[in-house]
Amino acid sequence: MTNDLAVESPFSYLWLPDGRSDDRDLHVAFRSEFELSAPGTLTWRALAVDWFATWLDGRRVAEGPSRFPASRPEYQTFSAPVAAGRHVLGFLVNQIGAPTRLLDGLPPFLACTVDCDGAEVPLRWRCMRVDAFTPNVRRVNPQLGFIEWCDTRRLPGWADLGFDDSTWPEAVSVTRGLGVARPLSTANPRAIEHNFRAIAAGELAESFGYERDDVPARFFLRDLAPALPAQGVWRRYDLGRVRLFRPQFTLDLPAGAVVEFAYCESLAHGRVTPWITLSTGDSCNLDHYVARGGEQEFSPLTPRGGRFLEVHILADPAKVRFIREAVVERTYYGPAAGALRTDDPLLNRIWTVGVETHRACSEDAITDNPTRERGQWAGDMVTVGLDLVSVTFADLRLCRRGLIHSAECARTDGLVAGLCPGGAAYLSTFAAQWVTACVHYWELTGEHELLAELFPAAERNLGAFLGQLTPDGVRDELGWGFVDWGYVRNPGPSDMGVNLHTLGALRDLARWAEALGHGDRARFYAGKAGELRAIIERYFAGEFAAGGDAWTRIGYHRAVLGLRLGFFADGQARAARAYLKAHMLQCFPNDPSAPRLSDPGANHPRLITPYFAHFAMPELIEHGDMDFVLAQYRACWGWALTQQPATWLEVFDPRWSHCHQWSGSPTWQMSRHLLGLRPRRDRGGLQFEVSLATGSLSHASGRLPIAGTEHTIEVSWNKDASGLRYSLRTPVPIILLLSSRLTDGEAQQVEVADRFTASWPLAACR
Repeated sequence: MTNDLAVESPFSYLWLPDGRSDDRDLHVAFRSEFELSAPGTLTWRALAVDWFATWLDGRRVAEGPSRFPASRPEYQTFSAPVAAGRHVLGFLVNQIGAPTRLLDGLPPFLACTVDCDGAEVPLRWRCMRVDAFTPNVRRVNPQLGFIEWCDTRRLPGWADLGFDDSTWPEAVSVTRGLGVARPLSTANPRAIEHNFRAIAAGELAESFGYERDDVPARFFLRDLAPALPAQGVWRRYDLGRVRLFRPQFTLDLPAGAVVEFAYCESLAHGRVTPWITLSTGDSCNLDHYVARGGEQEFSPLTPRGGRFLEVHILADPAKVRFIREAVVERTYYGPAAGALRTDDPLLNRIWTVGVETHRACSEDAITDNPTRERGQWAGDMVTVGLDLVSVTFADLRLCRRGLIHSAECARTDGLVAGLCPGGAAYLSTFAAQWVTACVHYWELTGEHELLAELFPAAERNLGAFLGQLTPDGVRDELGWGFVDWGYVRNPGPSDMGVNLHTLGALRDLARWAEALGHGDRARFYAGKAGELRAIIERYFAGEFAAGGDAWTRIGYHRAVLGLRLGFFADGQARAARAYLKAHMLQCFPNDPSAPRLSDPGANHPRLITPYFAHFAMPELIEHGDMDFVLAQYRACWGWALTQQPATWLEVFDPRWSHCHQWSGSPTWQMSRHLLGLRPRRDRGGLQFEVSLATGSLSHASGRLPIAGTEHTIEVSWNKDASGLRYSLRTPVPIILLLSSRLTDGEAQQVEVADRFTASWPLAACR
C-alpha cells in the first residue's frame, strides 16, 4: 500500500484546454488517428476520473473506469486485433462533477497509452465538448450520476475514420495529484449481450405537462391505451432478473422522434416506474434521446439497473420500425464454477438464486445492488460476499481489491472505510468485520502476502477502536454502529452489538499478528480482547441476574453474536439456541401477522433479516439444527421467491431493493455444510476440514471451486438407515482434515491424490 500522492504516474493525464474541474455532467470526446505498418494486436491502457466508453474504428469496444481511491488509481487494459493501415481510437468521457458511490468527485482527466505487439504507438489526442448532451437535467439519484438527455442530431461522427477533427483543440496535460497508477488487479468486467422480446406493446399519448416539468412523472403518466389520437408507440421487456445493463436498440425513425428508456426492478400497477426506492432523494431512472432520422442505434453511455425496461417512442406510429432489441449486461462473473443439487427442488432453486443475485451485484466491485447505489459496502462485500463467492466462483480478486480499498480510504484515526471509494462512510461494525474478513480471506486462499500488506492498516484500524474504549465498552462516537436493519440497541452507554463485533476483530488481529511472527503484538491484542470480553460478560451477567425474560432483553442479535463468540456454555448455550429458534418463528415471514420491516427506520424486537442469517444460521447448523435451518430457508427465502423469483430482496419486504447479494447466505451455507468442505489454506497447501451437516436430506452432490485456480472438487453423498456414503474427487492433491466425530477416535489427516470414499454413521453427520 502507498499513500504517497507525489509518486510519478506512468500516464500523462489529459483534459480540455478550457475545461474546469467543477463542470457538472459534461461530455467530452477524445480521438486520435494513427497508422500501423503491419497487422497485430493493439493494446491500450486507459484510466479516467468518471465514466467512459472507448471506440476502435467506430465500434464501441470497452468501458470503465474500475473505481479507485485517489491514492491508488488502477488502469484497465484492453486489446483487439487490427489490420495494417489507418485506425482511430476514441473515448467519450462523462465528467459527473459530483461524488457518487463509485468515485469521489475527483478533478476530470483521461489517460491512455497504446502499443501494437509491444511497440509503442505515439498518439496525438484532440478533444471537444459534446454539446449534444444537455447537462444537469436530472440525477439518476443522489448516489449515482446524471440521466442522459441527448439530441443525437448534434452528435458528430467523431469515432469514425476520416472524421475531420482539424478544428478540435489538442488535449492538454493536467496535474491531478493521484497516487501511482498500476494495472487493474482484477479482470475487466464482462459485457454480455442478451436479446429479449417485448412482453407487451401498444400505442401511447401524452397526458402530463411540459417535456421537462417532471421527467419520470411525464413518462409514467402517459396513456398506454389512448382514447386520444396516438402520439407514439411503447414496448415493455422483462429481462428475467435484475441486471446492470445498457439497452442497445437499433430503430428506424423519422428525424426528431423522441426515444426514452425507463428502468425499474419491479412493476407497479403493471407499469415500469422510473423511480428508485430508498434513494434518500429524488430519482429518475430514465434516459432521453432525439433521433437524427433513419436507421440508428440508441444506447446510453452508462449502464442502468433494473429488471424491467420500457421504451417509449414519440413519433408517428406508422413510421416507427424496430430492427434490433438487445441489452448489454455489465457483470464480472461468467458461469458458476460451483454447484449444488439436493433431493429438495426448492433448496436447489434457493441456492441458484443466490448465485444469480451475486452475479447481478458484481461489476468492477461486489456491490450492494445494481440499481440504487452500486456501492462497495464492506459488510456486503467481505462478510456475506466473500463466503458466497468462495463456493460459487474461483476468482476472489474483487474481494481482495475491496479489502485494500477499505484500508486505502481509512479515516484519519485509522478506522477503515465501511463504504468506499465513492461517498466514503465509516461504520464501526464493518470496520471490525474487515479484520475478520482479512483473516478469512487468508483461510480461503492461503495468501500470506495480503496479511503482511494490510497489517499496518489493521493495527491503525483497531487503534481507533481502542482509542474509544471505556470501562463500559466502545463509545458510540467511533462511527455508525450498524448491526442490522431493525436492530434494537441495548440501553446503556455502549452498544453491546458493536462490542461483540469488536471482540471478534481483536481476537482475529491477535491471530493475524501471530501468523506474521509478531508475538508481542499478538499478546497485546489478546490482552485487549480479554479486557473487552470481561466488559461484555458483565453485561450478560447483569441481564441474567435481573430475572424475568433475560433472553428477550438481550435480544436476537446480541444472542447470536454472544453464541458465536463463546459466551454461553452448556445449558446456557442450549437455551440461547432455543431462544433464537423461537424468535425466528415469531417473526415475519414465519408469522404473517408479525411486524414488517417496511423501511430503514422500522426497528422492532420481532424482526429477522436475510443479512443476519450469515451470523445466525451457522451457530444452529454446527449444533445439530440443520433441519430447522433448512426449514427456515424454505419458509423465509421461499416466501421471498414469491415476491421476486429471480434475485433476492434486501430484506423480507418487497419495498426495499429487489437485488441484494447480502441476502444470499443460504447458498454458501448449504455448499459448505451439505458438501462438507471448509478451506483451511492458512495451514499451508490445499487443506480442507471435513464436517457434514445433512439434516434429513437423503442425498446431495456438487462442486466446490478451489480459490485462485481453475479446479473444482466434486462431492456426493447418499444415506439410508445404515449410514452415509461419502465420495470426493479432486483434480489436484489435497489434504482432508477429518474430525474425531467422523473417525470415531482421533482426528486424522488424509492425503487425497484423486478419489476419497468413506462411510460414516448418521449421527456423525447430524
